[in-house]
Amino acid sequence: MERPQPSAPLPESLDVLVVGAGISGISAAVHLRQRLPHMRWAIAEARDAIGGTWDLFRFPGVRSDSDMHTLGFGFRPWAGDTMLSDGASIRAYIAETAAEYGLDEHIRFGCRVMAASWSSETARWTVRLKRTDGDDQVVTCRYLFAGTGYFDYEGGYLPPFDGVERFEGTFVHAQGWPEELGCDGARVVVIGSGATAVTLVPALARRAAHVTMLQRTPSYILSIGARDRFAPLLRRLGRDRAARWARRKNVALAGALYAVSQHFPKLARRVLLQRVRRELPEGYDVERNFGPPYDPWDQRLCIVPDADIFAAIRSGAASVVTDRIAQFEEHGIRLASGELLEADVVVAATGLQLKLLGGIELEVDGRRVEPAACVTYRGMLLSGVPNLVFALGYTNASWTLRVDLVWEHAVRLVEEVHARGADGFVAQRPPEGDALAPLMALTSGYVTRAKHLLPRQGTSGAWRTPRTYWREARALRGSPLAEPGLELLRATDQPSDPEAS
Repeated sequence: MERPQPSAPLPESLDVLVVGAGISGISAAVHLRQRLPHMRWAIAEARDAIGGTWDLFRFPGVRSDSDMHTLGFGFRPWAGDTMLSDGASIRAYIAETAAEYGLDEHIRFGCRVMAASWSSETARWTVRLKRTDGDDQVVTCRYLFAGTGYFDYEGGYLPPFDGVERFEGTFVHAQGWPEELGCDGARVVVIGSGATAVTLVPALARRAAHVTMLQRTPSYILSIGARDRFAPLLRRLGRDRAARWARRKNVALAGALYAVSQHFPKLARRVLLQRVRRELPEGYDVERNFGPPYDPWDQRLCIVPDADIFAAIRSGAASVVTDRIAQFEEHGIRLASGELLEADVVVAATGLQLKLLGGIELEVDGRRVEPAACVTYRGMLLSGVPNLVFALGYTNASWTLRVDLVWEHAVRLVEEVHARGADGFVAQRPPEGDALAPLMALTSGYVTRAKHLLPRQGTSGAWRTPRTYWREARALRGSPLAEPGLELLRATDQPSDPEAS
């Protein structure tokens, strides 16, 4: 795909400003276009292309770790039978969706939202944008829709490795993969055990001399078929109906796996490890290399197509080492056990760094707002922050499933505001004395490292975010928009302090 050219300035006054042109932002824009065609809106995208995560990640083998029938948009279903698609196909799908719905003319590339300030007097946001062409801009809008995801695009997480400067080979982080790095015939060590690592290993094993996945702690890995074997049968129903049924089927299967993991963790662990044993040679130490010390779905499950990582191990092209890094040396990595892993290339697949709302600095009536001091409402509003909606996908299912629900509900909320002659909405904190809980329940490193940066959620009512799609779909689609904890605003109304207890 050709890269878009630098964009013209944004309109100075908008009804809605959407931040981000990845899956979340494109979903928001389609819902706006379909339900609120009279409104003036635009998308501000910091990068120079559509796609978000799927434009940023370019490491070998990059692919989805959710099935494409649920990662695809509900309003434009994924048409193929591929279960886990490659990054380029997903980028193309997002770009084609934007073109089909006429969104291209509304996107401004190279526009990073730096700060947004709410005025109760005017009931508008004043948004400061930094443009890559140097012509920075200030615009105003009634609503701010943040489709920014939750991680830092500037760089991934890199632990402090002792002696890394002594390493004479090539050292890269997967998030910043250099286009020119081929790894043909090289000895490669991939540090990590998550979704990125298990994607990289089989892809690199096809051309490297050998690939070693070096992990401190293993992850649960589930192999599924690369293609949906039910898709040809479902297509007899017609493409659209087949896509809807495939989506429902995969939502049900993923939900069942998560429920079993939560309620019967020992059973889930036993089944997952049995499946791994079937893919590896007899006598392989599955418990050490693929048996995590935590229960399934305490951290995100790694999904691989057609057992590709296990095939690479069986062939001898790849191996797994579970140990700690003592230090880097000139020709490789010295492990805590004393072994030296010789390497020409070392890839850090060591995780993400979280950055909520893309790092936008927020103010409400001149008062700085720290998202970590807020409580989320319906998992999409921050207490005390008017007319701001943010979309975070599920951590235990497909991202897009939840994002589509969020924007569907947000558009209904805007419609309600206008029907009642109001100027906006604001969520309140839970009643005093109600307990609070982490926004994300995973124990993954990228979550625990960022707990101090994330808002919290309540434990009851609309302040508690359901963790399953069907339950949340019923809650959002069946809930009255005028409900306890949600207040409609008129200009000059002062929202309560978002940090007040």
